[in-house]
Amino acid sequence: MANRVEKVNQLIKKELSRIILREIDFPDNVLVTLTRVDTSPNLIETKIFLSTMPEGRTKETMDILNKDIYRIQQSLNKRLVMRPLPRIMFREEKETRGAGRVEELLEQAKRDCKKTENV
Repeated sequence: MANRVEKVNQLIKKELSRIILREIDFPDNVLVTLTRVDTSPNLIETKIFLSTMPEGRTKETMDILNKDIYRIQQSLNKRLVMRPLPRIMFREEKETRGAGRVEELLEQAKRDCKKTENV
């Protein structure tokens, strides 16, 4: 059973990535990443975890997705050949929340090193 859930997770992630890329309009300079998919063992519901860059636009991105969730669910249902069809729910990925800040600090450290080498 766990093997089936893993396969369903992979399939949903793949198909939802395509749907979101092609059908959802996000504001300029916003990057949305599907980080993981967690389907319940009975295949009734699926939590889709998202990471947004910049992090300050997460609420706006979640509002856009939740506003279009019915249309996204319908598109997914047409692509999946399985029963039952899991109901999707979008969630913010909290584990990668600080990744953007870490990236900024690393870039700043690189610039500082180059400046000290040139002096």
